[in-house]
Amino acid sequence: MFQRIMTFSAAFLFISTLSAVQLPDIKMADTGLPFQKIDGYQDYKIVATHWRSEKKELRYVLANPIAYDAIKAKKLPMPEGSIMVKIGWSVKPMGAFPLALEADKLQRIEYMVKDSKNFDQNGDHWGYARFVKKGDTYVPYANGSAECVACHSSVASDDYLFSSFQPTF
Repeated sequence: MFQRIMTFSAAFLFISTLSAVQLPDIKMADTGLPFQKIDGYQDYKIVATHWRSEKKELRYVLANPIAYDAIKAKKLPMPEGSIMVKIGWSVKPMGAFPLALEADKLQRIEYMVKDSKNFDQNGDHWGYARFVKKGDTYVPYANGSAECVACHSSVASDDYLFSSFQPTF
């Protein structure tokens, strides 16, 4: 029993430490969007997962409460203040079950925010930010957000979103 309590306490301390980590004070050069805008994203809800085969990357797509409610209800266009976060992980064979893959190293964190006042690339009303993991730190994506805008324009009819709500039951 004591061992279980110690294990639970260590896990709680580890999770508490993770949520206490402050995001770097960096910004995307072309949009001015700061990494810290999504502070607390770890508490957003997962709405979808994706596998990018060309990057061999597992991606979790999370939504802030405004975006979560809208995407779950299939309400498009998304309301102002919606934030969608994409976390990209490399994968590795799972130690306990080598036939399966699991997330390994965090590669990137990207987000898009619905903000009609400040963003209107091609009429989409979304601001885009991408922060790439380099060693133990993050850096703003050097090529800016033009790739995000170009790629997301292919799904303009879905309010520039690739993801739709994936129910868990």
